[in-house]
Amino acid sequence: MAREGMYLSEGFRRVELSMYEFESMVTRQRKWMLYFLALMVIGAGFLPYHRVFLGLILGGSVSFYNLWLLQHKTEVLADSFAGSGKKRRGLGTFTRMATAILAVLIAHRYEAYFHIIAVVIGIVSSYFVMALDILFRMIRQRKYKGD
Repeated sequence: MAREGMYLSEGFRRVELSMYEFESMVTRQRKWMLYFLALMVIGAGFLPYHRVFLGLILGGSVSFYNLWLLQHKTEVLADSFAGSGKKRRGLGTFTRMATAILAVLIAHRYEAYFHIIAVVIGIVSSYFVMALDILFRMIRQRKYKGD
């Protein structure tokens, strides 16, 4: 890769992320999303709230795709800033919004199978995962600074 590191805004500080840290953060967030989806599949299979869990699966799947897209676009954007010669692009906001709208439309069309509020909760689940990941990272850094 052409870049040395990336920046993550943490509170009021800018913290440089090495490429290894960024890749491990991406991997960790994707794992958490897959664990969430696995729990929802188990819930749909064994609990009586099928519509709710199917809605969470639909929303969570769209959220996982949006998380992947955001991480990929962030990496491409960082490469363009590092001078790799690629044109600078956005972070795919329109595409992520379109997929979320598509999921809501699917849930609205097939109301017998999907609970619409569960779909919306599933769509925002990747943002909870990212926030928790940053929170745990901040706690871990403070712990190591204190030692």
